[in-house]
Amino acid sequence: MHKLNPAGLRVVLVLQGGGALGAYQAGVYQALHECDLVPDWIVGTSIGAINAAILAGNDKASRLDRLRQFWDRVSHHDSVEMTNISDRQRRSNIWLTTFDAVMRGIPGFFTPRLFSLFSAGLPVAPEQASLYDTGALAQTLEELVDFDYLNAAGGMRLTVNALKVTSGELASFDSTQRTITADHIRASGALPPGFPPVRVDGDLYWDGGLYSNTPLETVLDDLPHIDTLCFMVDLWSAQGPEPTTLDEVQTRQKDVTFASRSKRHIEDYVNLHKMQHKLRELYATLPGLKKNKQYATELAALGCDSTMHIVRLPYAGHDWHMASKDINFAKDSIDWRWDQGYQDALRAIAAAGWLAFVTQDTPLVVHELPRQEKHAA
Repeated sequence: MHKLNPAGLRVVLVLQGGGALGAYQAGVYQALHECDLVPDWIVGTSIGAINAAILAGNDKASRLDRLRQFWDRVSHHDSVEMTNISDRQRRSNIWLTTFDAVMRGIPGFFTPRLFSLFSAGLPVAPEQASLYDTGALAQTLEELVDFDYLNAAGGMRLTVNALKVTSGELASFDSTQRTITADHIRASGALPPGFPPVRVDGDLYWDGGLYSNTPLETVLDDLPHIDTLCFMVDLWSAQGPEPTTLDEVQTRQKDVTFASRSKRHIEDYVNLHKMQHKLRELYATLPGLKKNKQYATELAALGCDSTMHIVRLPYAGHDWHMASKDINFAKDSIDWRWDQGYQDALRAIAAAGWLAFVTQDTPLVVHELPRQEKHAA
């Protein structure tokens, strides 16, 4: 028996989109990996889909190394030693690093389309309708993800979400239902107008975060419902101070746009779960002649006796309230975010709130990150 999962709960990891902020997700996985809480299923959008593909597409012994290779490849190495300069100098260096990413792209990720007609407002082929080209990401994924391993039976389940351009519908590409390729991962992170749409099976797809940046509903809607321990990583904050500068306004706008809508999804799930439970109670009161095998099978498939534990891990970095924080690939920032994700996940695991007793009819419990103790100097 695993002391952190004695009931054998299905372990799920839910990863948002957030560009360079996704290094925080890598730190979260490292803590789960070291504590032997490796996910059975990973659901990701955008940068979350890239991290998820690297994890699902490698054996346990290689996952952390491959993940580190990716983040080292896309990191912009700082020209100065960040620990020995003032906060103002550090912010200036970050701004220059971000500006360089905008102008020259990120190695292994994306490159600018120089002299593109698209930038001039003229029509181009749909697959080229963007400011940057993500062909480099396709090559990186092919190098770091073993897609044969990912699609083999019995491995870690992977689901990535993308938005169908022509209908606005959300598509979930699931490794249990289809063969996942690098195009599915690129489609999940194709945020316009920066990145081009990706054609999959004849249809064009954009970043799934345009529909819902936190793919928690993919887990909540999965049937049959079974007892689950879900680690949900939030990279954007729905709560924040009143902005006073242009940069703060733009930062707040991004946070609100891409923040998790998990509260509403959780409320809907609990209400549906209670309704399903009532249906089963009503069915139990029917006389024997009114019952039949089909109804019993359908009610059992609802799985309303299950309990889902959601451990929420919020990225708490302020990044000087810079609207461009998601394209800040500075090595120092990437390493800091990775370490914060690692430390936060260790705190959540140490608390292990999901081990507390809950009644059988409890549909869902949300566990917030414990407050960090402050020690006197």
